[in-house]
Amino acid sequence: MTQSMMPEPQSGLSARQLTHCLYALFVVGLIAAPVFGLATAAAVVVAYYKRSDVAGTVYASHFDWLIKTFWWGVLWVGLSALLTLIFVGWLSGAVAFVWLIYRLAKGWFALFENQSPTLD
Repeated sequence: MTQSMMPEPQSGLSARQLTHCLYALFVVGLIAAPVFGLATAAAVVVAYYKRSDVAGTVYASHFDWLIKTFWWGVLWVGLSALLTLIFVGWLSGAVAFVWLIYRLAKGWFALFENQSPTLD
C-alpha cells in the first residue's frame, strides 16, 4: 500500500466520544461541586467552542441541551441561594438539583441510543 492510499490517522475525539465526555464532566461537576465544580463550566465552554463542528448532526442537539441545562441550572440554583434567606431555598435547591440530574440522565440516555434528547 502506498503512502497516499493509507487512511489519515484520527486526531482527537469523535463527536460521539466528545459528547460523552461533556456529559461526564457535567455530572462530575454537579455531583462533586465543592471539589470539581469547574468541570461543569469546562463542559459548557467546550460545548460552545465545538458547537459549530457538530452542526447538522444529532450531537448538535446534545450540545444545545447541555448549554441550556447549564444556564437554567445557574438561574434556579442562584434563585434558590437567594431564597435561603427566607428559609425556602433549600427546598427549591433540592428541586433544582433533581431537575438537573433528570436533564443529564435524559440527554445521556438519548445519546446512548444515538437520538436527540428533545422530542422535536
